[in-house]
Amino acid sequence: MGLISEVLLLPLAPARGGAWAIRQVLQEAERIYYDPATIRAELARLEELLEAGEITEEEFDEQEDALLDRLEIATRTGAGTGDGTAQR
Repeated sequence: MGLISEVLLLPLAPARGGAWAIRQVLQEAERIYYDPATIRAELARLEELLEAGEITEEEFDEQEDALLDRLEIATRTGAGTGDGTAQR
């Protein structure tokens, strides 16, 4: 951008910076959400809840299907790193 446009847009700088920060937070949250290691840990915890009798078989099946869908998306898109951390 030119100097004049930068000067004219200066009052909007905080809003532009805030929007950038929000985009970064959303991207990081999505990376973690679709990280295969995170999903596998959630599947293991779900199985523990079923074995402990804290959830029903029906609840387990519903939640397992949702987690497996997330895992499929993660593997198809290459999201996450697979070691429980987010990519940078």
